[in-house]
Amino acid sequence: MGRGPGAHHAQRRAEIADAVLAIVADRGLAAVSLTEVAAQAGISPGRVQHYFPAKRQLVEAAFERGNELSSARIRAKTGADPQAAEPRLVLTTVLGELIPYDTATEAHMRVRQSFHAFAFAEEAIAARLRVLYADFHRQMADLIARDQQAGHIPAALDPHATALALVALAEGLAAYVLTGVTTASTARRQVLAAVADLYR
Repeated sequence: MGRGPGAHHAQRRAEIADAVLAIVADRGLAAVSLTEVAAQAGISPGRVQHYFPAKRQLVEAAFERGNELSSARIRAKTGADPQAAEPRLVLTTVLGELIPYDTATEAHMRVRQSFHAFAFAEEAIAARLRVLYADFHRQMADLIARDQQAGHIPAALDPHATALALVALAEGLAAYVLTGVTTASTARRQVLAAVADLYR
C-alpha cells in the first residue's frame, strides 16, 4: 500500500509537533510561536497555521506527540507488549517517564503541564483530560491488581486509589523539578520509594 494524503498529513503534523518540542527544549514554552515553529520545521508560517490555527493547538499537538514518544520509550524499556511485562517494571517505568530526566522528557513535561493549565480555563480540554486520565489510572490500577492477585501487593489496597496517588505524586514532583524546587534524582527516588512501599 502506498502512502496516501492522510499519511502525509499525519507526518506533517508530527513534524510540526516535533518542532514545538524542540523549541520548548531549547528556549522554553514562551518561545513557541507560528513563526518560530515554522522556522524550526523548515516550512512557511502559513503552512503551520493551516494545520494549527492557534498556539493552544500547537501545544495540544506537542502534548499528543510527547505522549506518543513517551509510549515508545516505555515499550523499549518494558518490551513490545507492556501487558506481557512484569507489572512492577511497567509501573516504575511509566511513573519514571513522568519525571523529566533529559532535554526531551523535560520538553514533554513542560508541554504537558502547560496543556493542563489550558484545562483550567477551557472545559473542552478539561473534559478531554478527564477521559485520558480515567484510562491512564485504569491501566495503572490493572497493573497493581495483577500483582495483588500474584500475592506481591497486599490485597487490602484499593488499586484505583493507589494508582491515582502514584500518578499525582509523580506529576506533582515533575512540576517541582521543572520549577527547580527539587532535583530529578530526588523526585525519582521518591517515586521509586512509593512503588517499593506497595511491595512490602
